[in-house]
Amino acid sequence: MGQHPLARLRRYDADAIARYYRFRPWLAIWRSLRVVFSFLGLLLGVQFDKLQNGVAAHQPRRAEQLRRILIALGPTYIKVGQALSTRPDLVRKDFLEELTKLQDQLPPFPNAIAFDIIETQLERTVGEMYQEISPSPVAAASLGQVYRARLYSGEEVAVKVQRPNLLPVLTLDLYLMRWAAGLFAPWLPLNLGHDLTLIVDEFGAKLFEEIDYLNEGRNAEKFATNFRNDPRVKVPSIYWRYCSHRVLTLEWIHGYKLTDTDRIREAGLASDELIEIGVTSGLQQLLEHGFFHADPHPGNLFAMAPQCEVNGTAPTEPISAQMAYIDFGMMDQLDEPTKETLVDAVVHLINKDYDDLAKDFVKLGFLTPDVDIRPIVPALEAVFSNAIGESVRDFNFKTITDGFSELMYEYPFRVPATFALIIRSLVTQEGLALTINPNFKIVEVAYPYIAKRLLTGESPQLRRRLLEILFKDGKLQWHRLENLIAIARTNGNFDFLPSAQLGLQFLLSDEGKFLRRQILIALTEDDRIHTEEVQRLWNLVKDDLQPGKLFTAAIGALAEMTPLAGAAILRG
Repeated sequence: MGQHPLARLRRYDADAIARYYRFRPWLAIWRSLRVVFSFLGLLLGVQFDKLQNGVAAHQPRRAEQLRRILIALGPTYIKVGQALSTRPDLVRKDFLEELTKLQDQLPPFPNAIAFDIIETQLERTVGEMYQEISPSPVAAASLGQVYRARLYSGEEVAVKVQRPNLLPVLTLDLYLMRWAAGLFAPWLPLNLGHDLTLIVDEFGAKLFEEIDYLNEGRNAEKFATNFRNDPRVKVPSIYWRYCSHRVLTLEWIHGYKLTDTDRIREAGLASDELIEIGVTSGLQQLLEHGFFHADPHPGNLFAMAPQCEVNGTAPTEPISAQMAYIDFGMMDQLDEPTKETLVDAVVHLINKDYDDLAKDFVKLGFLTPDVDIRPIVPALEAVFSNAIGESVRDFNFKTITDGFSELMYEYPFRVPATFALIIRSLVTQEGLALTINPNFKIVEVAYPYIAKRLLTGESPQLRRRLLEILFKDGKLQWHRLENLIAIARTNGNFDFLPSAQLGLQFLLSDEGKFLRRQILIALTEDDRIHTEEVQRLWNLVKDDLQPGKLFTAAIGALAEMTPLAGAAILRG
């Protein structure tokens, strides 16, 4: 492997890969034949089903056959199957369900080869680096396998070793996929929104990032930094002295897979708290940090008993459970405008403003700017109304994805690559939550978190979105404010007083001039003082807003106010 010219590639380079295989046609021909003959049996079977008028009856069997073919063809095709499992715009619903079961489990490769890779990469013998190491791998996947070991300094660690000859296999498959994409794309009835070769290139770039273990280590540390103030989220430490591009040594996690509900119960871990940790940390990744774990399958999430110290920080409050994330090879980053538009979409969904929601889909790349969204709005309303039901608490991501998989064939929707990863992440986390608690509704945790974020209003963007929720056609929507506060209070960690202080600061600022006027109008509109609505709001918050605390909060808000802001209030 060390002598292979492509082994030196650290980033995906389609031109370099093409140059190499263009002069080695026998490699491409042999692999192409194997791939073609693997899929030929499936295609002939589908045609036979059509002749027998038995397509519907044999569909589950054909979907399972496809999954088995992808596993047999190896790592690249397993990854393709996983990627396709998030693309309802490309794959029919029946095949989609089978692909979601795709597990990248493969037989381990020999220990002698694994230890040789470790020693070659780290330039020391295994015995010099590890006091002890498991005689066989504790886990094996499509890209590598993991050993349990102990350093001479006493720390227990996981040693992740990449499969031999992986890069030549991946690059050959990517070369053939790119060639086929350029050749056959014009005849394929796919709704991609752009060149199919670009899809292959994007897939190749992500795959190269995933097989670079130094990149994975950096991702883990960045993720840990984002959650440094949350003791409920655990990220394993990286031992850089024992790492290379193909070997990663990281802290061993003592925990239980989230699907192992019996052991979680035996350990006395709070299952509902585990669900809350998973949902809120997932939302934080998307809406706050923008840096998210794109592969939260059961093997990458562990329930843990509380530790004295997590991510280098001791918890300030007692906690009854912790969740550990591992495997940071597949990560993605959202830019600030995308994060803001995501919050917009949530706000418009809560308000059932489907016209604005359709515009959000355009901004996020699900629809092209030239698409006429007028006929799409009723379809969106049908899908989301069905998913939400009578209450937003009944929201179900699986229903949404099923509905979208049907919409994709009727309207020009496409799923941008980043959102394919987000959808996969959300659906997987919901599935894990339902495994732990079958009666769980993801929005019972997610909506209080979003309500809390909006009411806290730490940034001008969030304050603007809060105003969008509270006002419609220039009128204050009293019921929305009541619902928002009531739902936020279902989160046991929510304290309304800091929100009240921030709200008072905003109200007294120049930026809050419009809101001051709107509140005055709202209190007196329809030629009456809205004492009943005010009383209901007071009943919701009175326990938090005790006179002493309220006076302190008001003094704090006034202390933050600048002379210019005071002058602005006096002017009107």
